[in-house]
Amino acid sequence: MTAPLWPQIKAVTGRDLSRERRSGEVAWVTIPFGAIALLLIPLAVGADIPLLRRIGPGLFWAVVMLFGILIAVRRTAAETGAQRDLVALLGIDPAAGFAGKAVASAVLLVGFELIVGVVAVLLYDIDLTRWPWLLVIVPGVAIGLALLGTLTSSIAANLDSGAALIPFLVAPLSVPLLLGATQALDPLRPSNGILPWVMLLLAVDLVLAIAGVLTARPLQETR
Repeated sequence: MTAPLWPQIKAVTGRDLSRERRSGEVAWVTIPFGAIALLLIPLAVGADIPLLRRIGPGLFWAVVMLFGILIAVRRTAAETGAQRDLVALLGIDPAAGFAGKAVASAVLLVGFELIVGVVAVLLYDIDLTRWPWLLVIVPGVAIGLALLGTLTSSIAANLDSGAALIPFLVAPLSVPLLLGATQALDPLRPSNGILPWVMLLLAVDLVLAIAGVLTARPLQETR
């Protein structure tokens, strides 16, 4: 009898988070590099406060997209072929495996966004008058990137030289996430124009989740 999906998802999520605790890759490598990337922009454009305030949100989300997808991809790519075979032998449902990996990546991505976001606010003096929207946008972006990274890594694992294809898969699919996040927090956009962009962001998350769950088993069987 197949175990319920939720305990399987929790087990896979716990495994991936334990790996991160041991390696510290996100905490000690990715987050500092993300903060440094934000720090280099003012050095390049100069201390023009109005300019930095205007471009700050877009730069922050661009850094989140670039480093965030790296987190999600590396989380999935860290699993070796032998480990994937063991997971299959243990009877872990492929959909639960996909969801567990995505949840672990999303948790790490939220942490990345929060810490790097503080750096962005301090450097760029970002307007936070619309901060309640961040309660939806921050996890929405994290979930979308986690789903996208997990899905593209699973696809690439089934192809020869698949790693080289990841940027070409990620780039077009991440555009709606970037647009949804940046446009929703555009200080020049009226408040009643934010909701459509937030809905776009959530719709992309839903499509990626459905695609990942539906393709999990076929992708596992073709390895």
